[in-house]
Amino acid sequence: MITTVVLSMLCVHLLCFCVMFLLISRRLSGKKWGMEVFALGNLLLGLAYILQLLGGPANWGLLSVINHTLTLCAPATYVLGALRFFDRPTPVWRPLFALAGTYTATQVLVYWVLGTEARHALLAGSCALLFLAMTMAALYAGRTFAKDLRVEMLVFATLIGGICALNAAKLLIIVYGGVGALDMNSGFQKTFYIYMSFLGTVLPPSAVWLVLRRLTDELRAMAAHDPLTRLLNRRGLMDGLDAHFRSRTARPAYLLVVDVDLFKRINDTYGHSVGDLVLRHVADVLSANARQGDLTCRLGGEEFAVICLDTDRDGALQLAERMRAAIELNEVSGVSPDRPIRCTVTIGVSGDFASTQALDAAMQQADGALYRGKTSGRNRVEWGSTQEAR
Repeated sequence: MITTVVLSMLCVHLLCFCVMFLLISRRLSGKKWGMEVFALGNLLLGLAYILQLLGGPANWGLLSVINHTLTLCAPATYVLGALRFFDRPTPVWRPLFALAGTYTATQVLVYWVLGTEARHALLAGSCALLFLAMTMAALYAGRTFAKDLRVEMLVFATLIGGICALNAAKLLIIVYGGVGALDMNSGFQKTFYIYMSFLGTVLPPSAVWLVLRRLTDELRAMAAHDPLTRLLNRRGLMDGLDAHFRSRTARPAYLLVVDVDLFKRINDTYGHSVGDLVLRHVADVLSANARQGDLTCRLGGEEFAVICLDTDRDGALQLAERMRAAIELNEVSGVSPDRPIRCTVTIGVSGDFASTQALDAAMQQADGALYRGKTSGRNRVEWGSTQEAR
C-alpha cells in the first residue's frame, strides 16, 4: 500500500513538471535548452508508472511490455535533452522510435525464449547500464565542457549513480529470487520507489536551476559585450582588467586605442549598413590578431581599445603595428565584389599602467597619441609617451 501511494505521488509529480518544462520551453524564444525534451522524458516516465499501477503484478501483457519500453526510453530522452542543453543539436524522435522498436522486439524475443524473469532482468540490466553511462557522462562533462557546472555535474552523477546501483541490485534480486522479489509490498520495492520519488523531487527543480543559471550567464555576457561586434564593451573591459590586476603575478598593461580613419566618409558614401560591416571587419581583425589573454573592446562609434597584458613596450608596439597592417591589407567581407572596400586605422599606444584606476590616465595618454597620429597623416601607430611614430 505504501509503495502504491509513493508511486502514485511520483506519477503526479512527474506529470506536473512535464507541464512546467513545456511552459518554460515556450517562454524561451530561440534556444530551448532541451526543456521540451525533458518534458517528454517526464511524460514517458509518468506514463510508465501509471501503466505499472494499472497492470498489477509483474507478469506478461501488453501494458507490461509498453511499461518496460517507456521505462527505458525515459532516461534515454533525458540524455537527448541534456545534449541539447549543452548546445549539441541532436534529433529526438528518430532515436527514440528506434530504441522503442528495438527494445520491444527484444522483450518479446527474450520472453519467448527465456520467460518472464528474463524479461524483467533485461529491463533492470539495461537501465543499470544506461544509468552507469549517464553517471560517467556527467563526471566527464564536469571535467571538460561544463567546468562552470562542475559541482552540479557531481551532484547529478551521485544521484544517477544511486539509481544505477538500485537497478543493478534489482537485477541480482530477480536472478536469484525470481519475479516474486518484485512484489510492490517488498522492502526492496519500497526503497526503490522512495528513492525514485526523491529523484523526482530533486532533479526537475535542478534542471530549472540550470536554465536559470544559463539565462543569467547570457544576460551577464550581453551586459559586458557590444551587440554589433561582440567585443567587450567598457563595462566588460573594466571587469576584465579587475580580474587581471587581482592576480598576484599581474604585470603592467598597455592600452591601444584604435580609430577607423575617415569613417564618416565611409558611412556617407556607402551607407550605414556598410559602415556596420566595416566595424565588424575591424573587430574581427583585432580579435584575430590579439594574443591570448588580451582584452579587445569597442569603446563606441568607430573607436576600439585593446589592452595588452603580460608584455613590454616593444611588444605592445609590435602588436599595434600588426593590427594596423592586417586591417589595411584585408578587404571588408560582405561587400559587393565589384566594389571592394578597404579601410585603415590609426592607433595610439599608452605607457604602461598597473591598476584599473589608472585606466583613465592611460586612455588620455593614448588619445593624445591618437590625435597626433591623425594629424600626422593617419594609418599609423603613435606612442603615447614620446613623439615617435611607428
